[in-house]
Amino acid sequence: MTRTLSRMVLVAGLAMAGGGAVLADAPPMMMPPYILRPEPPAGDRLKAGGDGKVLFEVHCGYCHLVGGMGTNLLTKQRMMMGETPDKGLLANRTDLTADYVKSVVRMGKGAMPAQTKVDVTEAELEAVSKYLGKAG
Repeated sequence: MTRTLSRMVLVAGLAMAGGGAVLADAPPMMMPPYILRPEPPAGDRLKAGGDGKVLFEVHCGYCHLVGGMGTNLLTKQRMMMGETPDKGLLANRTDLTADYVKSVVRMGKGAMPAQTKVDVTEAELEAVSKYLGKAG
């Protein structure tokens, strides 16, 4: 083995050994809320009457719970409009209607892609829109 290659192998080995020791002593990482979404409810996704909060967290939480990209974008937008940062969370909004929620989910808006009936069934969307649509 050449001298340079030997040094590279030695440095890589030390880095891996040291890195393992650092990781072993590190405190456990806390997962952000958007990653800690609940498991999807068991049963028929086409059946009406699901829990809107749970379905929102399951289907929309990756982007719209604390730390999600959608929440971050909406927080910035709402703050530019003079509102408080908590209005970036859709669950805290009081100006959304159920029809508006359905429209945005199906057609998309800005960075949010349209969600198909495979992504979110009509029954699930109905429950989510009732949960978020506090404006009537």
